[in-house]
Amino acid sequence: MRFIDANVFLYALLKLKPNLPKEVIEKKKQAREILRRIENGEEVATTIVHLSEVANIIEAKVNLSMAIDFIEELLTAENVRILSVTPEDYIKATIVASEKRVSINDALAYLKMIELGISEIYTFDRHFLNLNVRVLP
Repeated sequence: MRFIDANVFLYALLKLKPNLPKEVIEKKKQAREILRRIENGEEVATTIVHLSEVANIIEAKVNLSMAIDFIEELLTAENVRILSVTPEDYIKATIVASEKRVSINDALAYLKMIELGISEIYTFDRHFLNLNVRVLP
């Protein structure tokens, strides 16, 4: 099982704008391939906080209906594990964020990965290179 960061969903789902850098277009292709693997049964985990990030951005950039449909699909997928987050988890995440100089939600993902013994993460966020995990794609 791998952890999946919010940005992978966003790269896959948000529409291409004209004149995007080749790097962004390549990330979108990679993100779509990751989602295809998940649709075909690959097991992944993410937190409810990361899902909330995705829902808020899809709602703002696309529309509420797409956000609802996508989140419902993830919540009901048997191969997608949605992890709960407690206030204590967030306290620990703030400490790791401060120590490792990563965002609080990145630190939260890292802590949940440790908790579950997950060593690989799908993300386009290079901050994870500061943490003891394997960054994919």
